Order: sequence, then structure tokens, then C-alpha cells
Amino acid sequence: MKKIIAVIAILATISVNAQSKYEAAMKKNFIQMDSAKTTADHQAVSAGFERIGDAEKTQWLPYYYAGLALTTAGWMDSKLDKDQNAEKIKSLCDKAEALTTDNADKAEILTLRNMTATQQMLVDPQGRFMSYGMEAGKYLQQALKLNPENPRAYYLQGASLFGTPEQFGGGKAKAKPVFEKAADLYKSEQPKPLYPHWGQARNQEMLDQCN
Repeated sequence: MKKIIAVIAILATISVNAQSKYEAAMKKNFIQMDSAKTTADHQAVSAGFERIGDAEKTQWLPYYYAGLALTTAGWMDSKLDKDQNAEKIKSLCDKAEALTTDNADKAEILTLRNMTATQQMLVDPQGRFMSYGMEAGKYLQQALKLNPENPRAYYLQGASLFGTPEQFGGGKAKAKPVFEKAADLYKSEQPKPLYPHWGQARNQEMLDQCN
């Protein structure tokens, strides 16, 4: 009996140490992510998260954050090849989705897919709306269906309405209640350690512009 207890204790210690190593690596990359300023910085952060995912093999979050870093680069760099960047993000999303069956997790991944398709659409809004624009909308609706309490999905929906002309069903008046919904959800959100919590400040900025 003592031997069994000893084995269990050893296995528990190994598990805790492995988890601590994983969390430390993730937190180190979060610091680098927060300080990233250039496309190259974000690409390096993405590669770092992907290495963590490859080493862990069972964690979806590293691949998610690898995709988020590239998505951030896509927003800030007008010269970046959005289609090439999107292909890499989609691959990372595929890897993340393969490692979770949780609907809330999948909703987070769908927000990345939404932003990626949006960036591809914005390369040529008129020419690409029926393809990438519709794809972006589909991903957003799927995210809201899987987790109606995800504030990032509402923030992205509000941003989409905000950027859509009134004659096409968008505008500030349409966006405002969606940003308000997101703001309420951000206030009540209690994310688990390492889980996504981005977007609150930007949502508030855009809500203020609707007033």
C-alpha cells in the first residue's frame, strides 16, 4: 500500500511540475506579446507559442495565441500579405480545434477565424465581400451560438456593424447596443488562468465613439 501511495505522489509531483513549466512558458510569451511592436515581433511571439503547443501536444491555448499574435500583425501592418498570413492562422486554428471539445473554447477560436477572414476581405471589400465577408459573418454567428456569453464575439460584431455603412444595415446606432452588450459581458467575465480576456479597452473606445 505504501508503495502505491508513493507512486501516486511521484506521478502527482511530475504532473504539477509539468503544468508549472507550461504555465511559466506561456506567461513568458505573454510578456513578449504585450511588448511586441513590429510585425517581426508578433511573428516571433507566434512562433514561440507554436513551439509550446508542439511540445505540450495536448494544449489548445498555445496555438490559439500563436494565431492571435499573427492576427494582431494583420491589423497593424497594411503591407503584410493578408492571404499568406491567413493561411498560417487557419492552420493554427485547426491545430487548436483538434485539441478541445469545449464549446466555449471553440467559440474563442472562431473569433480568430472571423478576424482572419475580415482582414482578407478588407484587401478588396467590394471584390471580396461575397467570399471572405460572408465567411467572417458565418464564423461570428457560430461563435455566438456556441457561447452567447463571449464578450469578444459581441465586440467583433459591434466593430463589423460600426464599419458597415448605414445603407447596408450598419452604422453607429446599430453598433452601440452590441458594444454595450459586450461591455456588460466583459465586466462579469471571470476567465480561467491563461484564457483569453482581450478586447475590453478597445470595445469601450468604440462604444464611446457611438455616443
